[in-house]
Amino acid sequence: MKKALITGITGQDGSYLAELLLSKDYEVYGVRRRTSTPNFENVAHIQNDIHWISGDMTDLASLIEAVRQSDPDEVYNLAAQSFVAASWPQPLATGQITALSVTNVLEAVRIAKPEARFYQASSSEMFGKVVETPQTETTPFYPRSPYGVAKVYGHWITVNYRESFDMFACSGILFNHESPRRGLEFVTRKVSDAVARIKLGLQQELRMGNLDSLRDWGFAGDYVKAMWLMLQQDQPDDYVISTGEMHSVRELLQIAFSHVGLNYEDYVVIDPQFVRPAEVDLLLGDCAKAKEKLDWRLEVGFEQLIHMMVDTDLERVKRQAAVEASVVV
Repeated sequence: MKKALITGITGQDGSYLAELLLSKDYEVYGVRRRTSTPNFENVAHIQNDIHWISGDMTDLASLIEAVRQSDPDEVYNLAAQSFVAASWPQPLATGQITALSVTNVLEAVRIAKPEARFYQASSSEMFGKVVETPQTETTPFYPRSPYGVAKVYGHWITVNYRESFDMFACSGILFNHESPRRGLEFVTRKVSDAVARIKLGLQQELRMGNLDSLRDWGFAGDYVKAMWLMLQQDQPDDYVISTGEMHSVRELLQIAFSHVGLNYEDYVVIDPQFVRPAEVDLLLGDCAKAKEKLDWRLEVGFEQLIHMMVDTDLERVKRQAAVEASVVV
C-alpha cells in the first residue's frame, strides 16, 4: 500500500486528490494547522479514512515531523494563500505561505524522506501579463499579483531542488479549475452561489468586476488526476494542465443564470471595488505535453461544470433556508 502526504488537504484540490488516492488504495495522511474551529466540510465524507497530522506550513520542524510520521511515497504540496485578490492587502502573508512554505516542505522531504516523490501546485497566474498565447511550459512568467509572484518562487525552488538534490520533484502549472467545493470568494463559486440565492428570492443583485476577463476554466476533479499521473512517470518534469479553451466572465454569468431561467443582465451590477489593481486579461493553456506524456484527458466541459456548481448551490441554499425557517418557527 502506497502512502501519500497532502498539505492543503481540506481545500478544494486536496479533497478531490484525497478521494482519488483513497480509491487507489493509498494510505492518505493530511497536514492540518491546529485551529479552534477546524473546517472539514470538503472532506467530511472521508474524514475518518485520513490520518491527520498537526503541522504548520511556516514551521519547518513540524513539517519534518509530518514527513517522518507518514513516511510517504508521495508528497503533494497544495497548501497556499490561494485567493489572488487577497494577496494585495496581505502580500507578506502570501509570501510566507505561498512562496517560502514550499521551501519548508521541500526541506522536510529532503531531510526526512529524500526518495519521496514531490508535487508542487504551480499556477497559471505566474504567466500574468502573457507574452504569448497559448501558454506552455516554456512561456516566460510575468506575474501581475503578489500571489503570482509567490507562485513563481514556489515553482522555481521546486525546479532548483530537483536539479540540486536529484529529487523527484514536479510542478503542475494548473490553469483555473473549479468545482462545487470552491471557496465562495472565487468568481465561479461567487456566481453559482448568487444565482442560487437570486433564484430562490434570497438575493437581489450580484456585484462584479471586469466581465471581459478571459480564463481557461476546468473541473478540479479532472485536474487532480494529472497531479497523480505526474508522480507515476519515470522522470520528474513540469506540465501545463488546462482545457485549451477560453471563456469570459460574461459567458460564465450567461450560462449560470440561464441554467435557472434568468437573464444575468437583470441582476449583475459592476462594482469598481472588484477590479484588480493589475489585471490579468487573458489566460489560455496548451496542455499538449500532458496529453502526450501523461495520457491525461478532460472529462467535464465548461458548461457542464457551471451547471454542476449551480445545481449543487441550489440544493445547499434550499437546505440552509429550510433549517433557518425551522429554527425561527
